[in-house]
This record gives sequence, C-alpha cells and structure tokens, in this order.
Amino acid sequence: MSKHVAAVLAALVLVSGAAAAQESPWLVRARAVHLDPADKSDPVGGIGASDRISVSSKTIPELDVSYFFTKNIAAELVLTYPQKHDVALDGANIGTVKHLPPTLLAQYHFLPDASFRPYVGAGVNYTTFSGNKLLNGAASLEHDSVGLALQAGADVAIDKHWSFNIDVKKVQIRSDVLIGGAKVSRVKIDPVLLGVGVGYRF
Repeated sequence: MSKHVAAVLAALVLVSGAAAAQESPWLVRARAVHLDPADKSDPVGGIGASDRISVSSKTIPELDVSYFFTKNIAAELVLTYPQKHDVALDGANIGTVKHLPPTLLAQYHFLPDASFRPYVGAGVNYTTFSGNKLLNGAASLEHDSVGLALQAGADVAIDKHWSFNIDVKKVQIRSDVLIGGAKVSRVKIDPVLLGVGVGYRF
C-alpha cells in the first residue's frame, strides 16, 4: 500500500510541476500610442481643388489582449475608448469627430523563449464614427470603416510575467465626407500608431 501511495504522490508532483511549467495562453498589454494620420483626403467638391480635410494626431491609451494558440501563433484584440479628434479643412478647424477603432490581429512570434521576442501581425480594423460636429452640423463622416491592419513589434522580458513592449501598426481607416447626405470628399486617415507599454503574461 505504501508503494502505491508513494507512486500516486510522485505522479501528482510530476503533474503539478508540468502544469506550473506551462505558460498561460493569456497576455495583456497596456500601451501609450501616438496616432499619426496620413491625411490623404480627396479635394472637397464644390469648395476648391486644393482644399482637403485632415484629422489631428493624438496620443491615446490602448489595452491589448492576446491569446496564444501555440508558442509562436497568437491572436490580439486591440481596444481603446472613443477618441475625439479635431478636423480641419485646408488648415482651418471645422469641428470634431469621435471614433472607436478596435482591431483584431493574427500574430507570429519569432523567439517565444528568448528575452527579446519580436513579432509581426496582420488583421482587420473596424472603426465607427460618432459625435460628428463638422461645419456646425452641416457635414459629417460616414458611420463605419473596415480596413486592413499591419503590425510589427517586440516584447522584452523583465521577469517571468512582466515585459516591456514596443509596437508599430499601420491601419486603414477611411470615410466619405457628407454634406446634406451627398458625398463631397473621401478622407483617408490611414494612421501609423507608435506604441510603448508593458505586458503581463498570466
């Protein structure tokens, strides 16, 4: 009987040790991200061939949740709260707009067991616009935008759970500009997002 008990105890120790050695598939990052729009809009019809709409740059908070299917392959959901931007026409402010831009990315992590862990990602961005107050309500942006997103970055291990993160994304965000329901321009915000932050692996 004592031999059986000892064998069971040994098996439990091995199983618990293996479970402890396994990393959690969940990684959460908090980043400060600078959003720099490309601002490649079409000329505004009926106003002037040189008049173009631009959206202000901004530094925003970002929360990212990643799930690792394997050591190398993960999915990341990028979240923030609705962001308010100034909108200008040929440099003159014409109002503000809010947008919410969640992004879902598939990632490949090159060196998952190293202290320096680079990765690349690609996925889709869905942006919804709200709170349009352009030209005192005479103009607005189309409600939704769906576009591609590309990503590159790296995690630098601090300890078993914590890491330092650097990240850059290029996101396709585009919207028609409407006046009285008619399209007068198309805004190509297409921002580059440069981020730094920390990550925690559970």
